Amino acid sequence: MFSGIVEEYAEVVKIVKEQENLHLTLKCSFVDELKIDQSVSHNGVCLTVVCIQDGTYTVTAMKETIERSNIGLLKVGDKVNVERSMMMNGRLDGHIVQGHVDQTATCIAKEDAEGSWYYTFRYEFDREMAKRGYFTVDKGSVTVNGVSLTVCNPTEDTFQVAIIPYTYEHTNFHTLEVGSVVNIEFDIIGKYLSRMMQLTK
Repeated sequence: MFSGIVEEYAEVVKIVKEQENLHLTLKCSFVDELKIDQSVSHNGVCLTVVCIQDGTYTVTAMKETIERSNIGLLKVGDKVNVERSMMMNGRLDGHIVQGHVDQTATCIAKEDAEGSWYYTFRYEFDREMAKRGYFTVDKGSVTVNGVSLTVCNPTEDTFQVAIIPYTYEHTNFHTLEVGSVVNIEFDIIGKYLSRMMQLTK
């Protein structure tokens, strides 16, 4: 479980395809603190550390993860938002993030707000999935590339988020432009409430 408060971004230094799997090797400042089998969020995708060597670590993404996320679009040199799993004795500064990406979205607008930025994203809307909580609500929470954010101006298939300078500089948001593909995870509380409503009809 994660909070959506990204620690930093890691750099992809190697990508190896093995059958339907992708092995990603990355470097970041806390490599020496990682352990084999530890869960780390990568652009919001929970992946397990399988190797630590020479100041880098490797995680493996399987076919379903690649199909649901932007992991398969990564290239050597790309920056990936990373967060280690939440400590249960710490503060929940973001919101409850599972690291189970629901789908991708595409940036359709980036606006300078005189020091901050507004990003607008469009995702594929599915009415049946929406009945199960896969949608955004005004002032609700959404995870974009692993970053816990507050939704502004949602429509049926778009939403907007505001990015402050700190988040812009310390995550890969500063690399996003119109056309960039991001991972999104809808709020788990909304999913549970939607499911309960379906069961109590």
